[in-house]
Amino acid sequence: MPSKKTQLDKDSLGRVVAEIQRNRQQRKQDYREQALKLYPWICAKCGREFTGKRLRELTVHHKDHNHNNNPPDGSNWELLCLYCHDNEHSRYLDQEWYDDEATPDSEQETPSTCRPFAGLDALLKDKK
Repeated sequence: MPSKKTQLDKDSLGRVVAEIQRNRQQRKQDYREQALKLYPWICAKCGREFTGKRLRELTVHHKDHNHNNNPPDGSNWELLCLYCHDNEHSRYLDQEWYDDEATPDSEQETPSTCRPFAGLDALLKDKK
């Protein structure tokens, strides 16, 4: 049987988590509403226009990937459709992955010394 202190800790932790989630959702709603007022309802990447029910497919993308950086002038935001937003984040994750691979300590492959077209210009001049 759980002790009274353990139950209180779980309850307070649950309240804190719920409050954090509520605050996060409220902050997200606030900057989305601001971005929709500031910018035209067009995806910044593909140029699709959104109105009515389809407006929910338009998302706010943080250019610096920091969701806590929400300046009131919207300089860190751009409106992207769901597809372009997913693509942008996939590219960002791919870049991080490749950057991790190219650490200074890792062995770099030496560039190829093969030159298949070396001397081709001389051969072409001989034919003329």
